[in-house]
Amino acid sequence: MKIQAAIDRVPLEKAVELTEALQEADIIELGTSLSKDFGLACVTETKKLPRKGQLLADIKTIDEGEYEFRRYFEAGADILTVMGAAAKATLDICYQVTEEYEREMLIDLLECSAERIETIANSYPNAIYGMHFAKDAGRVTDVSGQVAAFKQKFPHIRRVALAGGLKLADIPALKTAGLEIAIIGSAITGAKEPAQALKAFMEAAK
Repeated sequence: MKIQAAIDRVPLEKAVELTEALQEADIIELGTSLSKDFGLACVTETKKLPRKGQLLADIKTIDEGEYEFRRYFEAGADILTVMGAAAKATLDICYQVTEEYEREMLIDLLECSAERIETIANSYPNAIYGMHFAKDAGRVTDVSGQVAAFKQKFPHIRRVALAGGLKLADIPALKTAGLEIAIIGSAITGAKEPAQALKAFMEAAK
């Protein structure tokens, strides 16, 4: 299982510092707030830093898919996000651009119904489908059970990520449930020693 360390709601200078500290992560996420506050600079200023994993920009595209995806891929992002609730045409063009650039796309399933997920589940075989427990809704219990139920309901979705207040104690069960990517925010970036917190998550995910 991969660990995605999510950097969010910080100044660009702090994002650069955290990117340097978290360079061992499988994926470093530049959160939505960074793209809103600093635009393409959040990618260009961190892309040049040493790291072992991929760089994801959580731009949450809902429209203007081709323009946004091309701009952020050209800036250097490896993975971009699009909302599962977007128009099918938007999802289609985002996936087309992603394949053209030989990068990756994560479909954020926040507030998507089971019917909506079923509609888009077979259309993007290389995409990551991101389960997302909304921050505003609070902590969800039994996260591994939620993943297991999702994978049982949608067995044709092979790549699954999860975001939403995950803690170190969640990781073993999530790994057993077959999660591909665990997205960790404040439990890593808000720790006194983010690099050490990341190391603990990475070891638990092995």
